[in-house]
Amino acid sequence: MTGILACLFAASLAVGGDHAGTQRVLDQAVTGGGVPGILADVRDPSGTWFGTAGVADTETGRERRRHDRFRVGSITKAFTSTVVLKLAAERRLSLDDTVEKWLPGVVRGNGHDGSKITIRRLLNQTSGVFNYSMDKELLARYIGPAFLKHRFDSIRPAELVKVAMRNPPAFAPGKGWGYSNTNFVLAGMIIEKVTGRSYDVEVERRITDPLGMTATYVPREETKLRGPHSRHYSKLSLPEPDAKVYDVTEMNASTAWAAGGIVSTAGDLQKFYRALLGGRLLPPAQQKEMFTGVSTEGGGWIPNTTYGLGVFWQKLSCGVTAWGGGGAINGSWTYAMGSRDGKRMVVSNVNGDWGNPIATFTEVLEAELCS
Repeated sequence: MTGILACLFAASLAVGGDHAGTQRVLDQAVTGGGVPGILADVRDPSGTWFGTAGVADTETGRERRRHDRFRVGSITKAFTSTVVLKLAAERRLSLDDTVEKWLPGVVRGNGHDGSKITIRRLLNQTSGVFNYSMDKELLARYIGPAFLKHRFDSIRPAELVKVAMRNPPAFAPGKGWGYSNTNFVLAGMIIEKVTGRSYDVEVERRITDPLGMTATYVPREETKLRGPHSRHYSKLSLPEPDAKVYDVTEMNASTAWAAGGIVSTAGDLQKFYRALLGGRLLPPAQQKEMFTGVSTEGGGWIPNTTYGLGVFWQKLSCGVTAWGGGGAINGSWTYAMGSRDGKRMVVSNVNGDWGNPIATFTEVLEAELCS
């Protein structure tokens, strides 16, 4: 506890007047919420601010740093959508193409029909394809205590889709909204089919290399994080307040892949979303497609949100709308949201997967964007 309190005190010394409310939210996440550590990277036309509370490593007491890497979870979906939209701009595919056209026979069985699902419906989560992450067998293996035994398992994208196919669809294509990681695994497979190159190579050549995002990568089968990073901690979804905390930093993220496998930093996510929201990554027609949204109401998801193509926007309590994305994976939760033009951005990360990180992230956004 001494190390945590020291980090809280050190962080408070750096607080500027306009960010005092944000720092209070960070402090409360640690002292009240019990998370190991949290960070917020804030950038707007007037400058930058970086605040932390808690620790990056509970063993050493080291505080969180701006250049530390962490797993970003479903923020990966925005990268996947961006690559697909770039291919659409090059007329190598159309958002109205069916999954069956590019992946014949892959989405079939138990009511699934790839000939009725377009790429657009994959990207805006209206396909109805079952979310493999909710399969009972996979949930038991990768979310609960059994994760410790299976954390280094390798599973191919096609296998993840097969898991989804052994379950019925959530709804008929275009007749609802439902969050499904399967949609973005399929999108990643389509990227590989269209380009003849691996998903990670396409992310590098089309996004991270042009933007100078030198700390961001798709880990493939790597189980250790490259370079400096925060440790990731989990209670393995056990509900007890005093549940044991495990270090889950090392894991095989192939179960997430194009839906949630990317590793990045706060600074690199700032580069990505500022470019994406600012219209510097996509031509106008594809930018319009990305930010044409559908309501998530009734989908059991984050309240007051609208979903585009791999991105979403959230109406805050003050009436301001924040744009960007969020993600979670074992031991790490991340939010990257800001103004529609990307000139004001807030990137937050918690290196623990319990409690209510989205509520904390929303409080951070309101402290920054509602003033």
